[in-house]
Amino acid sequence: MPDLDKWLPDPALCVYHRRQSTASVDDLWRAARKVQLSDTAVLGRLVRWRIPGLAGDEGYDDLFRQSPFMVLEEGEHILVSGLVGRIWTLRRDYPELRSGEEFRDWSLSGTARVAIANWVVPADGGGSVIAAEARVDAIGARGRLGLRAIRPLVQSFQQLVGSDGIAAAVRRAERAADAGNLSPGSRGY
Repeated sequence: MPDLDKWLPDPALCVYHRRQSTASVDDLWRAARKVQLSDTAVLGRLVRWRIPGLAGDEGYDDLFRQSPFMVLEEGEHILVSGLVGRIWTLRRDYPELRSGEEFRDWSLSGTARVAIANWVVPADGGGSVIAAEARVDAIGARGRLGLRAIRPLVQSFQQLVGSDGIAAAVRRAERAADAGNLSPGSRGY
């Protein structure tokens, strides 16, 4: 698991989702890295609305590795990305950062810091677990006001991370695992 406390130790908002899979850790991570915005119906449209200019065939893995995000931490089955700015506006108001230290030190009043982590770990008894956590820290009174304005939106749609995003990765991984485990005779030929 990533240590999100080193990036945002005291978030004003935190969303966490996880789902177990029968797929191996490697297979589930590989499948998760292939999920595209278009694979996630409502969640994909919401992301494109909040970050204008994204294509439907954009992959989440690519999204979290390029502007407006930056990679804060990466491991074999872990990706932590961050962004800063006025996340409550429809303008693409996300300054580009050059380092994790710059993210950690970001303190411009009227903005927010966002850390998003995705990871896969072995499950007890076999298989794997995929998890996603997003943390938001508002900076200054205007930042807190902006975050308060979008909190109902986050609360209304945050379950889509699990039902659309994580579920798409699990379905993809388990379909691939099932297809690989079937012998030619079991497919009916």
